[in-house]
This record gives sequence, structure tokens and C-alpha cells, in this order.
Amino acid sequence: MPWKGKHKPPAELVVLTFVIMVKGMSESVRRMILENKGEFENIRKYNIRKYKTFRKTIKKKLYISDEKERYFHIYYSDQKACVEHEQIEAKIDRMTKYLNSSKGEKATVGDGYKKYFKLEIHEDDGTIICARERIEVIDLCGYFVIVTPKQMTAEEALELYKSRDVSEKMFRGDKSYLGNRSLRVQSDETASAKIFVEFVALIVRSRMYVLLKDEVKKLDKKPNYMTVPAAIRELEKIELVRQTDGKYCMDHAVTATQKIILKAFDMDADQIQDKAVGLSRLLEKYAEEGK
Repeated sequence: MPWKGKHKPPAELVVLTFVIMVKGMSESVRRMILENKGEFENIRKYNIRKYKTFRKTIKKKLYISDEKERYFHIYYSDQKACVEHEQIEAKIDRMTKYLNSSKGEKATVGDGYKKYFKLEIHEDDGTIICARERIEVIDLCGYFVIVTPKQMTAEEALELYKSRDVSEKMFRGDKSYLGNRSLRVQSDETASAKIFVEFVALIVRSRMYVLLKDEVKKLDKKPNYMTVPAAIRELEKIELVRQTDGKYCMDHAVTATQKIILKAFDMDADQIQDKAVGLSRLLEKYAEEGK
């Protein structure tokens, strides 16, 4: 939204207008990657250890008529390269099998084949004459590019992209883990109320994700219980049980794992114990009033 007024907007209101992930098979991006290939991969000073990714940033226009130069952050990941390489090899194997069986015959070949093969097809009857594999496709495995309009480090750009990507996936996940694929309500008011509650739940879940993620950065290793679902399952084990004398107490002490999770939310075992005592007294009071 444009800023209305004579003066420029405050710095805190100037926001990043876009963060774009571009595919390596785009012609301009492919050319950019090939031009810089071999200049930063597997060199420690270019390594983003957090994401096991190497990076390089260059400045150029996004398109010919672009008024400003943008920042292109090129990344390479060995893990990503292995996965993509295997996926492409499997796809090429399937395509090769089809092309070999159709050689010398009239066959329908989609545009997807042209991405991986240089095809020679007879113009008159559409007969496949020859199909040569494109080697450059494999050369781009493991590479991806993020474009930003303002200057920032490659690590900051990747962090920003991943945070936005997680948010988008989380709101898409509203249809799955919050049961919003079908509302199962009979009125607009009920539907609005359910959507509002789910939206609040998504905000809470997002906050939990951020806090757990920040806490993981402080740990020497990444434990498997520091995800939102795993953390909730672990904290659900903290419960009160009713004793024979009618009083309530914690079923067991807070475990070491639960203490680490609670620390992410700026809580500790003493606070849990105090809450448990307070709830116990409240339950005892209600029990006395009910007699």
C-alpha cells in the first residue's frame, strides 16, 4: 500500500515487498547458476551450518526493464543434490523406457520430455527418430535461488523464506490437523465461531513453533521432542491424580525432557508445582461445596 503524505514512512513501516524462490530450470536462473558454479560450493566460509547449505549473493536486475537491481542469493546443498539427483534419475529411467519402446513409431510426447531429452521427431508423421539425454539437468541438482529487493545476507534471506514457508504450510494445514476440511455446522454463526477458534489456535501453535525453534538453537543437538506435536504430547503427561484422602497431587515429578520444553516457554518445574497446588486446593474447595 503506498504511503500517503509528504514525508517518507518511518523505517519500522517499510516492509520487505517480496521474497521469491525461483526454480533452477528457469533459463535466466539456470544461466546464473552455471556462471557461478564452482565458486562457492564446499568452501567453509560460504557455509550456512544451520541449514547445511553453501551460499553466494550477486546483484542484478530481475528482468530487462526492471528499474532497480535485486539481490540474488544462490544456494547449494549436498543433501538436496542427492535427493534431486535420485528423483531425476528415476524419472529419466521411466521416460527412457517409454522412448525406447516408441522409437521408430508415431507417439505422443509431452513437453515434460523436452526438459530432459533433446528429441528428434519426424515432422510429417510424428515418428520419434532419436532422443538424447540433456546432461545439464543433472548439473543443476542441489541449487536454488532466492530473490530479495533489499540488501541482506544470504542466511537472513533463507531464514526469512523458511519462516514464511512454514507459515503458509501451517495455514494450509488448517484443513488437516484442525479439521477444517469440512466444517460440519448448520449455521453461518457457528461456522464463523469455529473458524475464529481455529484461527486463534493457529496463532498459538505458530507462537509455540517459534519458541521451540529458538530454544533448539541453544541446544547442542536437535532432540525429536522439540516439535509442536511432540512437545504437546510430552506436556500432556503432566497431570493431577486424586489420592485416597480426596486431595490431588501431581502423578509424578516433572521430567528432564519436560523441563527443557518448559524452558522454551519461559517456565520451570517450580511454576508447574505451584499451579498444581493451586488447582488441588480449588478442586478440594469445589468438593467441599458439593457435599
